[in-house]
Amino acid sequence: MKELIIFDLDGTLNASKMPPDEEMADLLCKLLAKTKVAVISGASFVQFEKQLLKNLGCSSNELSRLFLMPTSGGSLYRYEQNSWVQKYKNSFSKKDIDKIRQAFELAITDTNIASPDTIYGELIEDRDSQVTYSPLGQEAPIELKEKWDPDHNKAHRIVSALVYYIPEFEVRIGGGTSIDVTKKGIDKAYGIQKIREGLKINQENMLFIGDATFPEGNDYSVKEAGIETIQVSGPEETKKIIHELLKTGVPESKTPKG
Repeated sequence: MKELIIFDLDGTLNASKMPPDEEMADLLCKLLAKTKVAVISGASFVQFEKQLLKNLGCSSNELSRLFLMPTSGGSLYRYEQNSWVQKYKNSFSKKDIDKIRQAFELAITDTNIASPDTIYGELIEDRDSQVTYSPLGQEAPIELKEKWDPDHNKAHRIVSALVYYIPEFEVRIGGGTSIDVTKKGIDKAYGIQKIREGLKINQENMLFIGDATFPEGNDYSVKEAGIETIQVSGPEETKKIIHELLKTGVPESKTPKG
């Protein structure tokens, strides 16, 4: 068994903005009984609480092995003395946020990729250490997200335009439709490195599981960092991998590395 198993959230443990189902929640608790687990996502910590934590029935001892990294590694939370404690945070200044918002508006105009008439929630959300654009709105139904940009063509075009206006920031495709912006050097590889240093775990004793390990995907930096990765098509495939980990301690031998 690896010393640390790291998961992406949306598209890996659950459908976008939906809680993990009962089977997944149970599997995570069983995995936490055996090893340390981290979950890293572009979501805010508030979203982690609403989407993940309230649906986990793990014991306090199991939760003490769980690490949460909201905003793509821009912050880190640990469970200590029955509460979640923030260990670090890389916040934007107001000037940065204003510049990023303007860049999104310019990129959308340049690419001529307009949002539909009906929007579900915020288009551009300030998550303190990350700014996220969701063309359908943050709370859009998953079936609409799946139809909006299935091949990520629209997202890639917006990302290319954004990089022109804000080259000093990290720009990545997030979930099914979202685009995330963080400070330069702040990505999932950064967050995982912070945990690795704190726990003094060798890189070969870590495994990452996510659905966006393709170039410009928000999991790609982990793969580039040389951490063993498994790309999944969704939660059902993730469940199979966790079952294998619980049974044998290792994923299937065909798992690609890096």
